[in-house]
Amino acid sequence: MRTTVSVIKADVGSVAGHHRPHQEMLNYAARKLREAEETGLLGSGYVTHCGDDIILVMTHNKGENNPEIHGLAWSIFKEVTEKVSRKLKLYGAGQDLLSDAFSGNVRGLGPGVAELEFNERGSDPIVVFAADKTEPGAWNIPLYRIFASPDNTAGLVIDPKLHDGFKFEVLDLIESQVVTLKTPEEMYDLIGLIGTPGRYAISKIYRAVDDEPAAAASTTRLSLIAGRYVGKDDPVLVIRCQAGFPAVGEVLSAFAVPPLVSGWMRGSHRGPLMPVSFRKGQNVVSFFDGPPRVMAMGWQVSNGRLVGVEGIEPADLFEDPFWEYARQKAAELAVYLRTMGEFEPARLSHEEMEYTTLPQILEKLKPRFRPVEEKQVTEK
Repeated sequence: MRTTVSVIKADVGSVAGHHRPHQEMLNYAARKLREAEETGLLGSGYVTHCGDDIILVMTHNKGENNPEIHGLAWSIFKEVTEKVSRKLKLYGAGQDLLSDAFSGNVRGLGPGVAELEFNERGSDPIVVFAADKTEPGAWNIPLYRIFASPDNTAGLVIDPKLHDGFKFEVLDLIESQVVTLKTPEEMYDLIGLIGTPGRYAISKIYRAVDDEPAAAASTTRLSLIAGRYVGKDDPVLVIRCQAGFPAVGEVLSAFAVPPLVSGWMRGSHRGPLMPVSFRKGQNVVSFFDGPPRVMAMGWQVSNGRLVGVEGIEPADLFEDPFWEYARQKAAELAVYLRTMGEFEPARLSHEEMEYTTLPQILEKLKPRFRPVEEKQVTEK
């Protein structure tokens, strides 16, 4: 059976600043997905949030970039904004909806999208990751570890099905171009690009031996669409696991040492990507509007539907007590970085700050700059 998993997210308003959506927003979105299931448009739909972003996880048989599926997500975000967020005067109501010109696809309009279409196997486990207060390039290190590093993924060495490696589609976020690189042969070229996560982000991964889709990440850069800072991108990611792909445990282990990512407060700082449990309510931010965090939802895909631990409820893959270690490390890194205040590298580089509100502050200093007067040196 051919099934598509579509994960579409947007920040359309939240309570107490950037904390979390109002429950009425989530209830409204869940009701609309249930209606779409009843009409047969969706096989299944699930609504959750990571920080202040609403996340729609949907299965269907219409393929990627389908106008009906994208139209459903767009209408949900628009209606939630108008009927709930603005009515309750929530913070940032509709902030990720950067245009009214929907023409069949939400890509380029603000919401983040990650989609995978595949033929279901005998058993098809997937993990859906959602991050808050960071950018699409935040997935670069974890995806490299999962699909290219034998230090993280033992299957790359000892599983014959993984031994031929993977193909990475890398998107140039500035020039809107994409290149495909194969590992392990082109590993150094891959690192050369994705080591600059503000410009190059992994968008898709395929198994090299047969081009079977393995992972898909959202790559929306809100500031590049709007031309100014309007909120951080807060990306989502879908990964297929087991039986020819990395095991779930190998996928999760890539987050054990929190990478430093861009985003955090006002989208202008670097911070550790903290793995959090959504069942324990850790998928909301507080300290300096952060630190950046990631949650992991585990499902089986069965006959075009999501199967969780109870009905459609996903497994909370960062709930294990082990992840307290990673959370503690992330907290220590976060506090340490804040001791640097507004100095790089705790604050983003000048190039990245061009899309924040800082240029408005610097503009008033322009008239006060003057040429450097060089003193003449004469021989005696």
